Amino acid sequence: MKFTEFKQLHMYRQAEHLRRHGHLLAERRQDSFRLRLFAAGDFYAEEWCEWGEERILFIHLFQHPAGLHDYLEGIRLPEEL
Repeated sequence: MKFTEFKQLHMYRQAEHLRRHGHLLAERRQDSFRLRLFAAGDFYAEEWCEWGEERILFIHLFQHPAGLHDYLEGIRLPEEL
């Protein structure tokens, strides 16, 4: 799915798509929030939740690699089989 299509989905559908088709790259904590970084199609998605909670507050989307800066140390690339 492309960035523009994903952006038009309701947040619930965005989260569902990330769980099924996104690649979890990293997770980090910022203040009282848990942020999870996904790669999906031609963009990245940053899922924001309160720490210790599963309810998603919002999903921040970006395409520019500069948005990866805060994650570089924690990104886990999939191992080749």
